[in-house]
Amino acid sequence: MNLFCNSRTVALVQVLITQHPLVSHKLTTLRAQHTDSATFRALTDELVTLLAYEATRNIEVDAVQVQTPVAIADGVKLSGSAPMVVPILRAGLGMLNGMMHLLPTAEVGFLGMMRDEETLTSSIYADRIPNDLTDRHVFLLDPMLATGGTLISAIDIMLRRGAAKVTAICLLASPEGISALEAALAERQDDIVLVTAAVDERLNEKGYIVPGLGDAGDRLFGVV
Repeated sequence: MNLFCNSRTVALVQVLITQHPLVSHKLTTLRAQHTDSATFRALTDELVTLLAYEATRNIEVDAVQVQTPVAIADGVKLSGSAPMVVPILRAGLGMLNGMMHLLPTAEVGFLGMMRDEETLTSSIYADRIPNDLTDRHVFLLDPMLATGGTLISAIDIMLRRGAAKVTAICLLASPEGISALEAALAERQDDIVLVTAAVDERLNEKGYIVPGLGDAGDRLFGVV
């Protein structure tokens, strides 16, 4: 555990809850009902960059040396294949810029998933991700981990295509969603990390996080 993050590991899923005054401040404004879409988008962008800092803490690097104007300096560079950033459409698009601020050399894929509001199950309607993700570190972006169905399906796709690590970044998570994620991955030996700004109280009967922040997609882009 570090000064800014509460960490726990259950069933091989490491859950990192970022604890930082700036994160808490921005999240509080996101929650507020009267925060307009423009402010909501800007704050999401800033908040994701802060979460991405924690999410990339264990990214793999190689040792290198560079010539400064004065002398040789020891340093590091990202190792292996470029990281893959995958926003889950549509709400995940609002998180993409914040992630790319920190990982500008990453490649970007897109995964469209839709949740049935009655059954709370998810289905795929768009897949723009390489079939071969061997040895890649994939960062999934989805504002809300509610029931867990969407994120579990997305993680499974990445692992089936060979991803070495999967890190999911969510603005908010529910206890039920985390439990579902842990149960679904209990028998796997994969490197899975969840980074979130907060774990809220519960889900309501409609599968929304309480107190939550409402429908992130609608607040980012408007009701469609």
